[in-house]
Amino acid sequence: MLIFWDQRLVFLATPKTGSTAIEMALDSLASASLQRPAALKHTDIATYDRFMGPWLQAQTGETFTTVALMREPVDWLRSWYRFKLRDDHDDPVHPMEGISFADFAAEHARAGGPAHQGIGCQSDFLTAGTRRVDRIFPYEDIAGFVDFLEGRLDCAIELPRINVPPSVDVTLDDAAEARLRETMTRDMALYDSLVRA
Repeated sequence: MLIFWDQRLVFLATPKTGSTAIEMALDSLASASLQRPAALKHTDIATYDRFMGPWLQAQTGETFTTVALMREPVDWLRSWYRFKLRDDHDDPVHPMEGISFADFAAEHARAGGPAHQGIGCQSDFLTAGTRRVDRIFPYEDIAGFVDFLEGRLDCAIELPRINVPPSVDVTLDDAAEARLRETMTRDMALYDSLVRA
C-alpha cells in the first residue's frame, strides 16, 4: 500500500497485478510505503475502510481516493500458478510438484478452493458490501493506470519489469475454462464493469 498525503491518494496493492513494480517506481514519491509484511502490503478495501481510511480522514479532514488494479480473472489465476511454481523451488517439500495448471484451476473451482490455496479472489480484495475501490483499472490497461498516476502525482513514471514468472503451460480445455469462469462469477462481473480507456 502506498499513501500519497498531499494528493489524497492511496494505492491498494492487489496481489498478482504488478504491485511490486509499481511500489518500486513510486516508493520515493509516497508519503508512506507499507510493503512488509504481506498483510500490510496487500491491505484490502475492507481493512482500509476499517482502519486506515478513518485515520487519514481524521488527520486531514478529507477522504482519500483509493486506486487499484484488477487482472482478468483467469489470467490472474495463471499468474498465481506461475508464482507458486517459482516459489515452490524454495520449499523443500515442493507442494506444487506434479500439479498442472488444469489441476490448480480445478482446485480453485471447488467450494473453498480459493481459501485452501491461500489466494482468495480479487472481488473480495476490491469490494466490501456495496463499497468498492474508488478507481479500479484493468491490469491489461496499465498505460491508462500510469497516465492517471502521472496526472495525480505530476511526474513521469516508468515501471520496471520485475518478478517475471517462469514460462509454463497454463492452457485449459474449453470445458475446464468454462467451469472455472462459472465459479469466478463475482470476479468476472467486477472485471467486466471496469471502465477502459
